[in-house]
Amino acid sequence: MGEEEDASRRPIASRSSSWAIGLSAWLARTGVTPNSISLFSILFAGLGAALILFSTHPAAMISAAISVQMRLVCNLLDGMVAIEGRRKTRSGPIYNEFPDRIADSLLLVAAGYACGFAWLGWLSALLAALTAYIRVFGGSVGLPQDFSGIMAKQRRMAVLTAGLLAQSLEMLISASRWSLLIASAIIAAGSFVTCTTRTIRLARSLERL
Repeated sequence: MGEEEDASRRPIASRSSSWAIGLSAWLARTGVTPNSISLFSILFAGLGAALILFSTHPAAMISAAISVQMRLVCNLLDGMVAIEGRRKTRSGPIYNEFPDRIADSLLLVAAGYACGFAWLGWLSALLAALTAYIRVFGGSVGLPQDFSGIMAKQRRMAVLTAGLLAQSLEMLISASRWSLLIASAIIAAGSFVTCTTRTIRLARSLERL
Protein backbone atom coordinates (compact mmCIF):
# COMPACT_ATOMS: atom_id res chain seq x y z
CA MET A 1 0.00 0.00 0.00
CA GLY A 2 1.33 3.38 -0.81
CA GLU A 3 -0.01 5.35 2.14
CA GLU A 4 -2.03 4.58 5.21
CA GLU A 5 -5.60 5.75 5.68
CA ASP A 6 -6.97 8.40 8.03
CA ALA A 7 -4.50 9.83 10.58
CA SER A 8 -1.69 7.71 9.19
CA ARG A 9 -2.07 9.17 5.71
CA ARG A 10 -0.10 12.26 4.78
CA PRO A 11 -2.41 15.16 3.86
CA ILE A 12 -1.66 16.12 0.24
CA ALA A 13 -3.73 18.79 -1.51
CA SER A 14 -2.99 17.48 -5.00
CA ARG A 15 -4.64 14.16 -4.08
CA SER A 16 -7.99 15.75 -4.99
CA SER A 17 -6.78 17.15 -8.32
CA SER A 18 -8.39 15.81 -11.49
CA TRP A 19 -5.08 14.73 -13.05
CA ALA A 20 -4.09 12.70 -9.97
CA ILE A 21 -7.51 11.06 -9.71
CA GLY A 22 -7.56 10.20 -13.39
CA LEU A 23 -4.00 8.90 -13.51
CA SER A 24 -4.34 6.80 -10.38
CA ALA A 25 -7.59 5.30 -11.68
CA TRP A 26 -5.88 4.43 -14.96
CA LEU A 27 -2.94 2.85 -13.16
CA ALA A 28 -5.30 0.78 -11.01
CA ARG A 29 -7.05 -0.49 -14.14
CA THR A 30 -3.75 -1.49 -15.78
CA GLY A 31 -2.88 -3.76 -12.87
CA VAL A 32 0.15 -1.79 -11.68
CA THR A 33 0.65 -2.42 -7.97
CA PRO A 34 1.08 0.44 -5.49
CA ASN A 35 4.24 -1.23 -4.23
CA SER A 36 5.84 -1.09 -7.67
CA ILE A 37 4.94 2.59 -7.95
CA SER A 38 6.68 3.15 -4.60
CA LEU A 39 9.81 1.48 -5.97
CA PHE A 40 9.74 3.71 -9.03
CA SER A 41 10.22 6.68 -6.70
CA ILE A 42 13.69 5.25 -5.92
CA LEU A 43 14.42 5.01 -9.63
CA PHE A 44 13.58 8.67 -10.19
CA ALA A 45 15.57 9.68 -7.10
CA GLY A 46 18.56 7.68 -8.32
CA LEU A 47 18.37 9.36 -11.71
CA GLY A 48 18.19 12.77 -10.08
CA ALA A 49 21.11 11.98 -7.79
CA ALA A 50 23.23 10.83 -10.74
CA LEU A 51 22.48 14.03 -12.64
CA ILE A 52 23.39 16.13 -9.60
CA LEU A 53 26.64 14.27 -9.01
CA PHE A 54 27.99 13.64 -12.48
CA SER A 55 26.96 16.59 -14.63
CA THR A 56 27.70 20.30 -14.56
CA HIS A 57 25.34 21.22 -17.37
CA PRO A 58 22.41 23.52 -16.53
CA ALA A 59 20.04 21.13 -18.31
CA ALA A 60 21.12 18.36 -15.94
CA MET A 61 20.05 20.43 -12.95
CA ILE A 62 16.66 21.09 -14.55
CA SER A 63 16.31 17.38 -15.31
CA ALA A 64 17.26 16.56 -11.72
CA ALA A 65 14.57 18.96 -10.49
CA ILE A 66 12.05 17.15 -12.70
CA SER A 67 13.23 13.83 -11.25
CA VAL A 68 12.61 15.14 -7.74
CA GLN A 69 9.06 16.05 -8.69
CA MET A 70 8.50 12.71 -10.39
CA ARG A 71 9.60 11.03 -7.18
CA LEU A 72 6.86 12.97 -5.40
CA VAL A 73 4.31 12.03 -8.05
CA CYS A 74 5.11 8.37 -7.39
CA ASN A 75 4.69 8.98 -3.66
CA LEU A 76 1.27 10.48 -4.37
CA LEU A 77 0.03 7.85 -6.80
CA ASP A 78 1.10 4.78 -4.83
CA GLY A 79 -1.22 5.73 -2.01
CA MET A 80 -4.09 6.64 -4.32
CA VAL A 81 -3.84 3.33 -6.17
CA ALA A 82 -3.67 1.50 -2.84
CA ILE A 83 -6.55 3.26 -1.12
CA GLU A 84 -8.86 4.69 -3.77
CA GLY A 85 -8.00 1.90 -6.20
CA ARG A 86 -8.52 -0.69 -3.45
CA ARG A 87 -5.24 -2.45 -4.14
CA LYS A 88 -3.73 -2.42 -0.65
CA THR A 89 -1.36 -5.22 0.32
CA ARG A 90 -0.23 -6.49 3.71
CA SER A 91 3.36 -5.52 2.93
CA GLY A 92 2.23 -2.03 1.90
CA PRO A 93 3.48 -0.25 5.06
CA ILE A 94 7.03 -1.34 4.19
CA TYR A 95 6.76 0.14 0.71
CA ASN A 96 5.13 3.21 2.19
CA GLU A 97 8.18 4.08 4.27
CA PHE A 98 11.37 2.38 3.08
CA PRO A 99 11.48 3.77 -0.50
CA ASP A 100 10.94 7.28 0.87
CA ARG A 101 13.96 6.99 3.13
CA ILE A 102 16.12 5.65 0.29
CA ALA A 103 14.94 8.33 -2.16
CA ASP A 104 15.54 11.11 0.37
CA SER A 105 19.04 9.86 1.11
CA LEU A 106 20.04 9.50 -2.54
CA LEU A 107 19.02 13.05 -3.40
CA LEU A 108 20.19 14.82 -0.26
CA VAL A 109 23.56 13.06 -0.06
CA ALA A 110 24.16 13.76 -3.77
CA ALA A 111 23.41 17.44 -3.23
CA GLY A 112 25.90 17.55 -0.37
CA TYR A 113 28.69 16.01 -2.42
CA ALA A 114 27.87 18.22 -5.40
CA CYS A 115 28.16 21.44 -3.41
CA GLY A 116 31.44 20.33 -1.83
CA PHE A 117 30.10 19.58 1.65
CA ALA A 118 29.50 15.85 1.81
CA TRP A 119 28.90 15.97 5.55
CA LEU A 120 26.02 18.39 5.01
CA GLY A 121 24.36 15.97 2.61
CA TRP A 122 24.70 13.10 5.07
CA LEU A 123 23.42 15.30 7.89
CA SER A 124 20.40 16.32 5.82
CA ALA A 125 19.65 12.68 5.02
CA LEU A 126 20.01 11.65 8.67
CA LEU A 127 17.73 14.40 9.91
CA ALA A 128 15.19 13.70 7.16
CA ALA A 129 15.07 10.06 8.25
CA LEU A 130 14.73 11.15 11.87
CA THR A 131 11.69 13.31 11.10
CA ALA A 132 10.03 10.20 9.64
CA TYR A 133 11.13 8.06 12.59
CA ILE A 134 9.55 10.45 15.07
CA ARG A 135 6.33 10.49 13.04
CA VAL A 136 6.13 6.69 12.79
CA PHE A 137 7.11 6.27 16.45
CA GLY A 138 4.15 8.43 17.42
CA GLY A 139 1.90 6.12 15.45
CA SER A 140 3.45 3.06 17.12
CA VAL A 141 2.43 4.29 20.57
CA GLY A 142 -1.15 4.92 19.51
CA LEU A 143 -1.02 8.58 18.48
CA PRO A 144 -1.97 10.02 15.10
CA GLN A 145 1.12 10.31 12.93
CA ASP A 146 2.40 13.89 13.00
CA PHE A 147 3.15 15.27 9.54
CA SER A 148 3.71 18.81 10.79
CA GLY A 149 6.91 20.82 10.71
CA ILE A 150 8.64 23.40 8.56
CA MET A 151 10.61 20.75 6.66
CA ALA A 152 8.31 17.79 6.09
CA LYS A 153 8.91 15.73 2.94
CA GLN A 154 7.10 17.96 0.45
CA ARG A 155 8.90 21.04 1.75
CA ARG A 156 12.29 19.32 1.68
CA MET A 157 11.74 18.39 -1.93
CA ALA A 158 10.39 21.87 -2.75
CA VAL A 159 13.56 23.45 -1.35
CA LEU A 160 15.74 20.97 -3.24
CA THR A 161 13.82 21.58 -6.46
CA ALA A 162 14.21 25.34 -6.07
CA GLY A 163 17.91 24.89 -5.34
CA LEU A 164 18.40 22.79 -8.47
CA LEU A 165 16.58 25.30 -10.68
CA ALA A 166 18.61 28.13 -9.17
CA GLN A 167 21.77 26.07 -9.70
CA SER A 168 20.93 25.68 -13.39
CA LEU A 169 20.94 29.47 -13.71
CA GLU A 170 24.07 29.82 -11.56
CA MET A 171 25.95 27.44 -13.82
CA LEU A 172 25.37 29.77 -16.75
CA ILE A 173 27.52 32.43 -15.12
CA SER A 174 29.75 30.63 -12.63
CA ALA A 175 31.25 27.29 -11.66
CA SER A 176 30.18 27.80 -8.05
CA ARG A 177 27.55 25.68 -6.30
CA TRP A 178 26.10 28.23 -3.90
CA SER A 179 22.50 27.41 -4.79
CA LEU A 180 22.86 23.75 -3.85
CA LEU A 181 24.83 24.65 -0.73
CA ILE A 182 22.15 27.05 0.48
CA ALA A 183 19.37 24.57 -0.31
CA SER A 184 21.20 21.81 1.58
CA ALA A 185 21.78 24.06 4.58
CA ILE A 186 18.12 25.10 4.67
CA ILE A 187 17.00 21.47 4.49
CA ALA A 188 19.35 20.41 7.29
CA ALA A 189 18.40 23.32 9.56
CA GLY A 190 14.69 22.96 8.81
CA SER A 191 14.78 19.21 9.39
CA PHE A 192 16.46 19.76 12.75
CA VAL A 193 13.72 22.19 13.75
CA THR A 194 11.07 19.74 12.52
CA CYS A 195 12.59 16.91 14.58
CA THR A 196 12.55 19.18 17.63
CA THR A 197 8.97 20.40 17.22
CA ARG A 198 7.61 16.93 16.45
CA THR A 199 9.36 15.49 19.51
CA ILE A 200 7.92 18.21 21.74
CA ARG A 201 4.42 17.64 20.35
CA LEU A 202 4.85 13.89 20.79
CA ALA A 203 5.95 14.23 24.42
CA ARG A 204 3.05 16.54 25.21
CA SER A 205 0.55 14.22 23.56
CA LEU A 206 1.88 11.24 25.52
CA GLU A 207 1.61 13.17 28.78
CA ARG A 208 -2.07 13.86 28.03
CA LEU A 209 -2.91 10.17 27.52
